[in-house]
Amino acid sequence: MSYKAEIPYGAYWSTPFARWQGSFANLHSIEFAAHVAKHELAKRKIDPKAFDYGALGFSVPQKHSFYGLPWLTGLIGAGQAGGPTLMQACATGVRTLLAAVQEIEVSLCSTALVINCDRTSNGPHLYYPNPKGPGGTGGAEDWVMDNFGCDPLGRHSMLQTAENVAKKHGIGTAEQHEVVLRREAQYREALANDAAFLKRFMTLPFDVPAPNYKKTLVTLAGDEGINQSTAEGLAKLKPVMDGGTVTFGCQTHPADGNAALIVTTREKARELSADPKIAIRLHGFGLARAALAHMPEATVPAAQQALAQAGKAVKDMAVIKTHNPFALNDIFFARQTGADLMSMNNYGCSLVWGHPQAPMGTRAIIEVIEELALRGGGWGLFTGCAAGDTAMAVILEVTGAK
Repeated sequence: MSYKAEIPYGAYWSTPFARWQGSFANLHSIEFAAHVAKHELAKRKIDPKAFDYGALGFSVPQKHSFYGLPWLTGLIGAGQAGGPTLMQACATGVRTLLAAVQEIEVSLCSTALVINCDRTSNGPHLYYPNPKGPGGTGGAEDWVMDNFGCDPLGRHSMLQTAENVAKKHGIGTAEQHEVVLRREAQYREALANDAAFLKRFMTLPFDVPAPNYKKTLVTLAGDEGINQSTAEGLAKLKPVMDGGTVTFGCQTHPADGNAALIVTTREKARELSADPKIAIRLHGFGLARAALAHMPEATVPAAQQALAQAGKAVKDMAVIKTHNPFALNDIFFARQTGADLMSMNNYGCSLVWGHPQAPMGTRAIIEVIEELALRGGGWGLFTGCAAGDTAMAVILEVTGAK
């Protein structure tokens, strides 16, 4: 199918992603996202008053995040725009995009800001009162660390879901390390010619503001904290879990950052586009859930659902990008779908540039668009798993590119 909504070419952006406890560690994620959005909208000469809807996504609460999207739009000068604040772990990027597409599809808005942000650094430490506890004591939770380490349904960690899939499908450490080396090599292509690919959607060098936004603390040349692996170095690593296959080298790292895109009608997309001849159309979405503690498997049925809605097959996809918190995600996906394992995830992926959860999917979608534009157009797929053994996927088409 073809949705009414389109993404104007060039009407999107991402910050660099910074490994947790790095340069973004002390920036409030929503305030930081608003700071970046104001700059990027001005750069594109897009008036914040153009928005009549917004969807904000994050997975790690920040102070005052109760006020969510209306707070953020107010900060950027778009106080007329309301909308939801959504949380679906690493599937949040696709979920917020779908929310905007649905709103336009039923004519409840015409121009939406889809913005996702997260700071895994310095996550909140929460206290839950329990008057019936011994002495009235309550329970506590470290939002980031405790939830990385324990799914309350099965009491297992996210790493365990990867090991379950590795065991079930016979995916070994050496094969995972081979994928890591390939993905890092693909990311280095994005750094070629003074990071030309990244500069298609990212402002570089990037000025990191102080928490009060009154001065610049440091300037980043690109993503911060990227691994530079070697075959010899990876071979020395032992699996993190006893008897397992996944080493620290073949999984991603938590990170901080934000990313956004604009969704609007076909008519307005021409007005807001950096190149009105290029159209970015949305054709399919998918949502799936795998068996308990088998999170990496969910990407396949989510992708299949999106492909079915678009009336396309994997072989029709010129660009495939995945959220791969574990290298084995890609191995499983390629085995199940017939996708070329070594040509997926050109120019980068979350395995390499990190895992700030909500904005991760938005950046991946932007990179799909830009790779398709470089190819002269075509069809692209993004699919990614998320906490709770779920996944979401999206199919898009770029036309008119040269």
